[in-house]
Amino acid sequence: MNPRLSNMFTEEELKDIEGLKRGSDFIEVKCGCTSRKYGDTIGKLRVFTNGQFLISCECTPYCEEEKLTPYDFEKHSGKEGTRKWKNHIWVVMKNKKVPLWRTVLLRYYKHASNGANELTSTRAKRLFHRDEFVRCSRCKKERRFRLRTDEECRRFHDAAKARKWKCANWPYDKITCKVDEERASRKSCRGCPRSPSCKGCTTCVCFGCFKCRFLDCKCRTCVDFVQNAEP
Repeated sequence: MNPRLSNMFTEEELKDIEGLKRGSDFIEVKCGCTSRKYGDTIGKLRVFTNGQFLISCECTPYCEEEKLTPYDFEKHSGKEGTRKWKNHIWVVMKNKKVPLWRTVLLRYYKHASNGANELTSTRAKRLFHRDEFVRCSRCKKERRFRLRTDEECRRFHDAAKARKWKCANWPYDKITCKVDEERASRKSCRGCPRSPSCKGCTTCVCFGCFKCRFLDCKCRTCVDFVQNAEP
């Protein structure tokens, strides 16, 4: 074990935690958060030697949320009620879900180390595009598109305006029309940072910006936006 990690936790303290992996300056364990509506959202929690906690979400095969704070992971999972991530996020020990507050992991959680990450996360949410869906022209199933980056916004834009878009054109994985579409309960979770089950608000719905409208596109939506945008 890395000398710095050995100063944090002993082998005995970590032996029963499922999914344990060690890096140069962190340990990684399997974690999760349970919502009555959406069930278990699984992730990988990394505890760094500087006291920072970051979670990589695995709620769906194509989820790209890799650096969530515990607070944001709790919100992302759709957990109802008050925000008490230390109680609601759990790890698996001896086949049982154990809340973080009952483990040794919180011993090295430092608010200062996580503050910069949470501030960055808050700033990023000011410019946010929720997930959208495009319907296959063949099987009529809807497929999710993430709109976090410029490239992802362009992928969705081009797919949405295509007359005969098909499941085979989905940019994340190679799929066919035989693959099941998402459950209705999961589809209602579109990534809004204010509320997981949000149906559309000023935080997650964009009515046009230079991230989701394109100068080289000749569709009416983009043309109108470019012509009326402030210089």
